[in-house]
Amino acid sequence: MRVAITGATGYVGRFFVAAALARGHEVTALTRSAPEGPVRHLPYDLSAPVPDLTGHDLLVHTAFAHVPGRYRGGEGEDPAGFLAANLGGTRRLFEAAVAAGVPRVAFLSSRAVFDGLPGGTHLPEDLPPEPASLYGKAKLSAEEHLAALPLTGWSLRATGVFGLEPSDLARPAPPAWRKWHAELTEAFAGHAPDPRRGTEVHGRDLADALFLLAEADAPGGPVHVSDILLDRRELIEAAAAAAQRPLPLPETSDAPVSALGCGRLSAFGWAPSGRARLHAEMPALLSAYGLA
Repeated sequence: MRVAITGATGYVGRFFVAAALARGHEVTALTRSAPEGPVRHLPYDLSAPVPDLTGHDLLVHTAFAHVPGRYRGGEGEDPAGFLAANLGGTRRLFEAAVAAGVPRVAFLSSRAVFDGLPGGTHLPEDLPPEPASLYGKAKLSAEEHLAALPLTGWSLRATGVFGLEPSDLARPAPPAWRKWHAELTEAFAGHAPDPRRGTEVHGRDLADALFLLAEADAPGGPVHVSDILLDRRELIEAAAAAAQRPLPLPETSDAPVSALGCGRLSAFGWAPSGRARLHAEMPALLSAYGLA
């Protein structure tokens, strides 16, 4: 299968690249510059014309323009530019896929399509979305555009994504934002991070979910992708165990969390293993962050 992936060199995109290559698929990276690795390349930018996608069997859209490390509020001081790139650019991409005869598109959406609902709300896939943030509204509008097109479109409503970044594509320099880098660095400096908890999914489990859908020829529509409820205290405890040294722990959070119900994936036998992966990867993550 020929798989085109936007944002292939981004944090989440790299998990999709790794999963596709591991399954023997041919990968085309749609990025500004050509990455070093076993992939083809087509120049792509959300604000530019879309390259010809003819011959691809699946398009995976993960590219997103935002302030580093921020999704909600990621528009910064330029909401119009945020929408022009992320919503306008996404619509053009989807329409180009139709024109090129690409039969299937996976769109990395977000739990933020529900961020107007009270904390603690259970979020099954048939619950009507209610976004409040510009981020959530843009994601939902893109979902709706995809659903109206004559192809199979999966909107992957993912929760927080974590995991040791795959190394299939070279990264010449560390990114401006790295998952949990600030919290772990703070703890290793002797300060307990603020209490927080939220739902997470490992990037490999997220990518596996997509290829499970593709291999099952699943019908299109929204697909919820979430795994563990992780308290920041548990994160720092895992780091302390991996480093074999005590670290200051935050208080356990009691903040209400709206958890995604992942009924569609469960029906296909999706079995994520985020908590086991968290503990298994923690030594390597600390080493990558210079904290080992």
